Amino acid sequence: MRAVHLERHRTRRIGWLRAAVLGANDGVVSTASLVLGVAAANTGHQGILLAGVAGLVAGAMSMAAGEYVSVHSQSDTENADIERERKELEVDPVSEHKELTAIYVARGLDTRLATQVAEQLMAKDALGAHVRDELGISPDSRARPLQAALASAASFAIGAVLPLLVAIVSSGRALLLLVAAGSLVCLAALGAIAARAGGASMLKGAMRVTFWSALAMGLTTLAGNMFGAAV
Repeated sequence: MRAVHLERHRTRRIGWLRAAVLGANDGVVSTASLVLGVAAANTGHQGILLAGVAGLVAGAMSMAAGEYVSVHSQSDTENADIERERKELEVDPVSEHKELTAIYVARGLDTRLATQVAEQLMAKDALGAHVRDELGISPDSRARPLQAALASAASFAIGAVLPLLVAIVSSGRALLLLVAAGSLVCLAALGAIAARAGGASMLKGAMRVTFWSALAMGLTTLAGNMFGAAV
């Protein structure tokens, strides 16, 4: 008896991976930039830590709310399209069968076979067939607002902890150097891991994240120097 061939595709990770990576990146970059900007303005150590903690809490909540609203809008659109398809199947199943047949013909099946495939799939699950093949919505790609919100908030908080921990144990010029260096190393690793999970180049992923993060931190530090006293 032949063993069952199981395939694991990376598309199953798209929903949570996107939210988690975005949250973690933003957590490190935002908090590190905030700490660097405040420190460059010659703020006291307690003020730097207070700004970092406030940034962590506000950022995590903002990420969760923004991700929830955004993904929920996508979910609402998907549900509306599915409901519309349900009504069309109830009102005119013949036209819907022709529509599904045309889709399969366009994909390469001859008309006779496409008609049989559409007929058999609609007999088993008409709505499911149309949702999948006409609307392009699959269970793996369905929007999950709560999952995305929780993943974003948690990953943001985890990412923000690193620059805060570094800021706690350092001060003065060492704080600026250690927060920047530690955050960039963490971001490079995070970019490489995310790229690996998505099947892309780890080096390109790390370089892309590192470049934009360094730019953000540099500009924030410059702003702190401009509006505060030099360290």
